[in-house]
Amino acid sequence: MYDFIIVGGGIVGLSVGLAITRQHPSKKVLILEKEKELAAHQTGHNSGVIHSGIYYKPGSLKARLAKSGNQSMVEFCRKHGINYEVCGKVIVATNRDEQAQLEKLYQRGMENQLNIERLNRRQLQEREPHVNGIEAIKVPSAGIVDYKQVSNQMAELIRMQDGEIRCGETVQSITEQSDQVTVETDKNTFNGRFLINCAGLHSDRIAYLAGYYIDLRIVPFRGEYYKLKPEKRELVNHLIYPVPNPDFPFLGVHFTRMIDGEVEAGPNAVLSFKREGYTFSDFDRRDFGEFMRYKGFWKLARKYMREGLSEMARSLSKEKFVKELQRLIPEIKLEDVVSGGAGVRAQALRSDGTLVDDFEIIHGKQSLHVCNAPSPAATASLEIGREIVRQMTGREIVV
Repeated sequence: MYDFIIVGGGIVGLSVGLAITRQHPSKKVLILEKEKELAAHQTGHNSGVIHSGIYYKPGSLKARLAKSGNQSMVEFCRKHGINYEVCGKVIVATNRDEQAQLEKLYQRGMENQLNIERLNRRQLQEREPHVNGIEAIKVPSAGIVDYKQVSNQMAELIRMQDGEIRCGETVQSITEQSDQVTVETDKNTFNGRFLINCAGLHSDRIAYLAGYYIDLRIVPFRGEYYKLKPEKRELVNHLIYPVPNPDFPFLGVHFTRMIDGEVEAGPNAVLSFKREGYTFSDFDRRDFGEFMRYKGFWKLARKYMREGLSEMARSLSKEKFVKELQRLIPEIKLEDVVSGGAGVRAQALRSDGTLVDDFEIIHGKQSLHVCNAPSPAATASLEIGREIVRQMTGREIVV
């Protein structure tokens, strides 16, 4: 009998396991991951940015946990010898219309009590000489890291505390009783006193398996990247972001200098026809059918039809993608970029067509379900783990 069974071996599931084993070392913890390795999806396919928390609504879990998570992630990397860099980033306005949005973003950053500063054109040019911008916000606390390396370190620490991690175990059924939970995988049956769902792209399905018919559905959005050729990496010194489009709930294509020295450009945000679909041709009948039958999807599609078509066009046309990149760095040419990787964002959508904006943590009887944890969840992961333990302690659950 385990005290806690955690479903999902990405960085959020691992952070929860780490928080439990650190704060309650006598508890028996099991983490189940369906893939053969940990951090195989959202964690292993993101751009590795350590976010500051500037974008998120003041007082929200995202704002609070991203800010504190920025600090705890840096401390974790420093303590365990993980390569990272607090390089800072700039958020750039390229025209007067964007200046108004930049001002709103600056005020939000101040409300979130972040150390940020305005840059005029000259100051921006001193930091990023190749960027086209009339004004910017400098965010010194932003950084870069390899989150897969972070995840592997978390797993090692969990095992050192006698926590158990099993890969290649796909959850097929969950039976929740008054005092325990039974989890059946394709290979084994496990009993635990409490279940924590950190299944990311499949978190809604795990909640349904446990008997919770929640008003949200995970809709996968693929983000595709290009990379600058080595001889063009000098165009980007640190992290360069556009002012987010207020009519679209994603950050827009940006430039990220990776921890290995490469420079990524992207991502776009296109609907994926498979929850783990990393290419345009990836298709899963079940995944596709679920969101096509979901009324919330059609409400969302009508609202963002124009923006969605533009994103799709950039997915199909390298020329259109590069044209978007040239808004920030006009010097970039078609031949300067090569195809990079892709990631899939697990975005929760409600039946009324609204995207879930904050982290979503749903409490069951003998379970807890993290049903919306897209970016900045990797940055905030250590704090998400602590927050979940705090919430369980407040309910006097096992811990």
